[in-house]
Amino acid sequence: MTLLPPHPELPVRAVLDQLCGALDAMPNAVLVAPPGAGKTTLVPLALADRPWATGRIVVLEPRRLAARAAARRMAELTGTAVGGVVGYRMRGETRVSARTRIEVVTEGVLLRVLHADAALEGVAAIVFDEFHERSLDGDVALAFALDVQRALRPELRLVVMSATLAAEPVARLLGHAPVVVSDGRLHPVRTEFHGTPAGRRWDAAMADAVVAAMNDAAPDSAGDVLAFCPGAGEIAAVGRLLAGRVDERRVAVLPLHGQLPAADQDRALTPDPAGRRKVVLATSIAETSLTIDGVRVVVDGGLARVPRFDVARGLGRLDTVRVSRASADQRRGRAGRQSPGVCHRLWTEAEDARLLPSEQPEITVADLTALALDLSRWGDADGTGLAWLDAPPPPRLAAARTLLRQLGILDDAGRTTDHGHRVADLPVHPRLGHLLVRGLERGRLAEAAMVAALLSERDVLRGPAARSTDLTERLGAVAQRNARDVDRGTVARVRADAARLTRMAAGGGSGSAAADLPAAVDPGGLVALAYPDRIGQLRAGSQTRYLLANGIGAALAEHDPLAGQAWLAVADVDAGTGAGTGAATGAAARPADARIRLAAPLTAGQAIDAAGDAVRVERLVGWDPTVGDVVADEVRRLGALVLGRSAATDVPHEAWATALLEGVRREGLELLPGLGALTGWRQRVDLLARHVGPPWPGVDDATLLDTLERWLVPYLGGARRRRDLAAVDVAAALGALLPWPLPTELDRLAPERLTVASGSRIAVDYAVDPPVLAVKLQELFGSTATPRLADGRVPVTIHLLSPAGRPVQVTQDLASFWATGYPRVRAELRGRYPRHPWPDDPLTARATARTTPRR
Repeated sequence: MTLLPPHPELPVRAVLDQLCGALDAMPNAVLVAPPGAGKTTLVPLALADRPWATGRIVVLEPRRLAARAAARRMAELTGTAVGGVVGYRMRGETRVSARTRIEVVTEGVLLRVLHADAALEGVAAIVFDEFHERSLDGDVALAFALDVQRALRPELRLVVMSATLAAEPVARLLGHAPVVVSDGRLHPVRTEFHGTPAGRRWDAAMADAVVAAMNDAAPDSAGDVLAFCPGAGEIAAVGRLLAGRVDERRVAVLPLHGQLPAADQDRALTPDPAGRRKVVLATSIAETSLTIDGVRVVVDGGLARVPRFDVARGLGRLDTVRVSRASADQRRGRAGRQSPGVCHRLWTEAEDARLLPSEQPEITVADLTALALDLSRWGDADGTGLAWLDAPPPPRLAAARTLLRQLGILDDAGRTTDHGHRVADLPVHPRLGHLLVRGLERGRLAEAAMVAALLSERDVLRGPAARSTDLTERLGAVAQRNARDVDRGTVARVRADAARLTRMAAGGGSGSAAADLPAAVDPGGLVALAYPDRIGQLRAGSQTRYLLANGIGAALAEHDPLAGQAWLAVADVDAGTGAGTGAATGAAARPADARIRLAAPLTAGQAIDAAGDAVRVERLVGWDPTVGDVVADEVRRLGALVLGRSAATDVPHEAWATALLEGVRREGLELLPGLGALTGWRQRVDLLARHVGPPWPGVDDATLLDTLERWLVPYLGGARRRRDLAAVDVAAALGALLPWPLPTELDRLAPERLTVASGSRIAVDYAVDPPVLAVKLQELFGSTATPRLADGRVPVTIHLLSPAGRPVQVTQDLASFWATGYPRVRAELRGRYPRHPWPDDPLTARATARTTPRR
């Protein structure tokens, strides 16, 4: 049976023979074809007719909406129903049969197929559609498929297709595959630029542009309108503004985004049954692979919402960014797929010239946790053995493996554990798969499945109720199907997903998550299982600020119902900008708190249970400067959080000693009361250390603090606290630094006192260098030699004193003083001190400490 019909005559038909001929000769090819060329629907049909196509043609679509639409269109072209010759598979929805020749799948499904059957038995070719989007799963699936082709299936065909792809790098990756280019047939599209005035609300400007486009009298402004918004929230806001400005009898305003039910998506894609003019408000989901019947006008807000992952903080976020040149051109092309059209861009021509050429590959900016598990299961933990267009950044991959080890999904060697294999079998993020497996083990699978489903879908609450971060409220809204302020469509999807996950986690058995959900739910412990690194502890003195286990600060809104909870299990947190400002001028900048978006109350016991082996008991023995003493505690810690504290027991002597040394270094040697009495001794030893050198040791403050382990520790004995230092024999500790015969040599080379000519023993002041001998002038009569220390290396500075003890001369040369200085001093002082001797010749006079008797 030939699947490719003679009609429609789409542009890609002109190159189908060239593409098929290339694949007859080689296993790989690249097809570049503009929007509307027909590549998504006609290429798979043409490939299925080739002699080598004895198995299925698998078509990979990055978006569920595009996958469903592509399968429906191919089935229509072959005159069959979806699920027959052409079918599709995506999360939670499968329509295939034994007769299926062409199977359209979403990216996660293809990865699961590859893990289940690495040889891809029964698959003749894989077509990677819209590869320019560079989704993470698309890059990984291509790397795995190339590995399968190289090692197991050299006959497997791989085709990469795109409208805006830089083809040469991909062709090289595919072994220098041929590049086939289709010229396409895009109708002319007029482009108009509308710079949004500063300070104008984006949604109001979008609504104005849509209304203006509809009122435009130009011929190419007829037809339906496709307006691109960043996300579902903006779509809703623009929709509300349009509701009061268009005639609903003549105009249908329809949203289009990936979280809508299939029926609502189909309404946006097909003509309005009542013949009204459509205004489709869409996210970037409508950029590619879809033809929305009747669209001749595009209004492009120029923004897109993209996921980003902050490796340093371990948090993800959704950033609203300016679209790339490739995306802007794709959006513009939507207006010319069926007839001439117009594209209104809400930016200026100058801004248009500065657009980046293409999007960043998701693999370079995304959370790589799922990829790390995929690589481990594939047998190439770091991915170095695979062919990549852009390899996963090692820091991001390392952070992902760390999380998987914490969850017990990988072992220390990076291999998938038994628990990890059970997690990997579930079609959810590894965190949620871990939650489901552990929930089953704890007898709480129904709740775990409901929590996982809630966290995988958009918010079930709407309006003011959605401002609350409390996950418990959302579980209650799902359990009570008719609750107010809920999105009933999302509630229905959550209940269906929960039931499906329950059956899958239980091994395919029966059971309904909704039916088994208890009336009173306590999701905190379950959320903490999936996010142990985001367990939050309320900061002292605050009702809204939390410290997370991963060390990140996070905050609730001021009036959030969870404010004041001592513990939170945080499921969704927005990393924000990651930068803050110091509290005062000149203060160091600190990271801003992340914003908690979804959480549940938690107890310390639940936190410990959820963290499991991640809880560490640490013995902390150290100097606490706040109390000025040693503190010895045993601390139960989860990452940055302190779960409990108690007095430490059986602390080894070495730990006490280390803590005391830390205290001495922090507060100084004054902490050793016995050290003050050794000041003179230290000064004498230090003099010899400076002027003689080894083996004399330095005993100044800096040296002693640097060498505490050497001289103080052996004499600490049983000291544990500050008060115990008073009993330490510091004299013995320092004395041990002088091996024999240095103690005897100390008295010879640097004596405490020197004997002068009068016979007096005068103390030497070693506090200065050189040392000082302060002595009355009369006690040195007859002396000409200046005293020296350290075997003559250091002259003593002599302070000659008056009879009253006041310095009258400072000298290091007594002979010179007697010859030149003494006559002046004698003339000045002998009248003031007549009872003291003032001989004409001091060198022949007798030295004395006495006064002259009165006559």
